[in-house]
Amino acid sequence: MADRSAVRVRDALESLDSLVPLLAANAATVDREARFPAENLDALRAAGLLGLLVPEDHGGQGLGLADLVTVAQRLAGGCLSTAMILAMHCQQVDVLVRHAGPRLRAELLPRIAAGEVYLASVTTEAGTGGHLLSADASLERGGADGAATAEASIRFRRDAPVVTGAAHADGFLITMRDGPDQGEHAVSLVYADRADLDIERYGAWNPMGMRATESGAVRLAGAIRPDQVVGPPGGFRAVALDSMIPVGHLAWSACWLGAARAVFSALVRHLARDGRTDVASPLVRERVARIRLDLELVSAYLGRVREEVERVRARAAPCDAPSLQIHLNSLKIAASELTYRAVDRMVQLAGMSVGYSADSAIPLERALRDLRSAALNYSNDRLWTATGGLCLLDRKVELL
Repeated sequence: MADRSAVRVRDALESLDSLVPLLAANAATVDREARFPAENLDALRAAGLLGLLVPEDHGGQGLGLADLVTVAQRLAGGCLSTAMILAMHCQQVDVLVRHAGPRLRAELLPRIAAGEVYLASVTTEAGTGGHLLSADASLERGGADGAATAEASIRFRRDAPVVTGAAHADGFLITMRDGPDQGEHAVSLVYADRADLDIERYGAWNPMGMRATESGAVRLAGAIRPDQVVGPPGGFRAVALDSMIPVGHLAWSACWLGAARAVFSALVRHLARDGRTDVASPLVRERVARIRLDLELVSAYLGRVREEVERVRARAAPCDAPSLQIHLNSLKIAASELTYRAVDRMVQLAGMSVGYSADSAIPLERALRDLRSAALNYSNDRLWTATGGLCLLDRKVELL
């Protein structure tokens, strides 16, 4: 079994040797045009990476969180937008693997493993903003005569101001209030196939960074079966704490680190061969060291939090301990702020022509714009206040 796992990991990593240069070659174009990198997604499908976390018995690669973190870092070195697209897809896959019912798992996971289904996440809402654990729009249950039956359709309509890749997704995981008479925190997660939805895009997509994620606004309407509710009705909070939050924070942080690491590597090589920069200067060396320290801190904290999540999952325990939630929130905050700071320092060190130009051979300008979004991708302001509340519950102060 261990040998088979090692082979799967090796094959996945070897596929990156050709994928990363492809993503890097397309990155400037898709950023400039603010369009979804469909050609990159096609390459990920062909490489089997949509099924990275799908278990082997459903046709997937059956890999784990350590492999996801590695793959996300490597891909982000080519194109951060594409890496985030895959990271968020894998986040949704993990939710399905751990919380979907038998029928939905049997139908959907093999299609994901075969590269047929790219998943988009629908969690934002005009009334709730980006608050993950609340919802406004509600599910409507019952048959044509109003009587609820086992096979009755569940209907819904949903507006979402930010959905990554909505125009290209094959399936959607959507947060909804469990019913019209339920409170905003009685949230259900539902799966809907693209074929069963009416999808309307509205608004424009012309952001400063992460332009190739094409995270525009959509209106969704459709009907699903009762077994397409993922996790218990109204019980999305448990699903989020167990899967969506930990995998999201790990994968996002890996992407941000991978993007910053790649441009730092390119900058170090540039400094080594560029005769105009005095690499013996104490100021240059101090600036390089400070950049490296930020990346080292993110890398180390990412590794330790990932190990902690893996230990908790190995015990089949919930990921709801205050200390673990603090560590996950701290990872997201630290990764988003330190990687951005590192690239900002790289721009200063590289100077106007290399660091600030959109036409530079080192894409520091794009990395700076992209990483500025990291603190906004589930707002750090919200995480700071949530973490403060958790700190008051963790009276033993269980540090990582």
